[in-house]
Amino acid sequence: MLEAIILGMFIMGLLVCIWCNLSILYALLFGFTLFFLYGLMKNNSVKHMIQMCFKGIKTVKNILIIFFMIGMLTAVWRASGTISFIVYYSTKLIIPKAFILITFLLCCILSILTGTAFGTAATIGIICMTISNAIGANKILVGGAILSGIYFGDRCSPMSTSALLISELTETDIYKNIQLMIKTSIIPFIFTCAIYLISGFLLESKSASLEIKTLFADNFNLHWLTILPAILIIVTSIFKVNVKITMLLSIIVSSIICISIQKVEFTSLIKMFITGYHSSIMLNGGGIQSMLKVSAIVCLSSSYASIFEGTGLLEGIKKHINNLSNTITPFGSIAITSFFTSLISCNQTLTIILTHQLCNKVVSDNYQLANSLENTAVVVAPLIPWSIAAAVPLTTISAPTSCILAACYLYILPVYNFFRSRTKRAIYMEA
Repeated sequence: MLEAIILGMFIMGLLVCIWCNLSILYALLFGFTLFFLYGLMKNNSVKHMIQMCFKGIKTVKNILIIFFMIGMLTAVWRASGTISFIVYYSTKLIIPKAFILITFLLCCILSILTGTAFGTAATIGIICMTISNAIGANKILVGGAILSGIYFGDRCSPMSTSALLISELTETDIYKNIQLMIKTSIIPFIFTCAIYLISGFLLESKSASLEIKTLFADNFNLHWLTILPAILIIVTSIFKVNVKITMLLSIIVSSIICISIQKVEFTSLIKMFITGYHSSIMLNGGGIQSMLKVSAIVCLSSSYASIFEGTGLLEGIKKHINNLSNTITPFGSIAITSFFTSLISCNQTLTIILTHQLCNKVVSDNYQLANSLENTAVVVAPLIPWSIAAAVPLTTISAPTSCILAACYLYILPVYNFFRSRTKRAIYMEA
């Protein structure tokens, strides 16, 4: 009974923050206080509770390091002209009738390269939405394509913090996880491409003069060397180089390009690592500072997981989930659990952590569990309108919430894998 009251109060706190348009951090701090007090009521000492919290944070220490590296990388990629180079030459391929599909594919490519949904939305996402306004493309479909594309890479990029978090939680190798993710996403990807292509040809659009050259060429030296940091990411990922080393190498190469080609001063570069890139064009962002809020969310969320484990707060719920997995399928129970954890957690990180904690006994093989989490929790969180996984990208690209309805890939992936799980080809039945 006490557990239900505590969880109910936490949900109420989340709803109040959503209603009052307050930062999700306030709700998470409120929840942390509730769960900490619950632990004390269960005869745990203050010292033991603090140890639980640090134990949880310790499990994501690598994620926190990578967060800061991502902040530095996204800033220096902006300044070096890497993102501008990609966008400039990609937009030359744009055909108005195929623009929705092209938007999806561009967002997929950049999100794989950067591993960040928010960063992709803040760069190519903004560009694509700007172009859509110029050619009269359907704003809801374009927004849905952007949302689908940015989470395509957020799910399976070797630099993705969600993919890294899941590999840490399940104690699995991220590159083997990516192989499984690709295998289970081919059909959903093809279906998504077909839907966006057909939609583009059915709806009206017009040709427009795409003045991307004026936007970027006047602000950057688009030398072919500016693409090297992105190529470096691809090559090192193919050879399965450690993610932190991969990112560090890309940061170093980008920094050299900034100084030698873009003529950025060394002191400005150091400041940029901290505060991000700032310019008169639409590429502002990045920097360690931009990752502080999400780092705080991850720290609080990971401390929850340790407290839940140490106090047994969720044990009653886990029994029902195990029974559910026998009734439908293990994947089905994980999908349903991720939906409800998304509703109450309001962020992707806590959704992943809670779903893992509740379902870690549903699937015996860690790689199968990791793949199930990637095909549910990672892509379900952006489908919740009040989750920051959806709200932040949509706000960034100035798109309506209704765009969520057009995020086809995020629906097709879990649905396809659910039906797949009911056949002999189920992912958790494979070697």
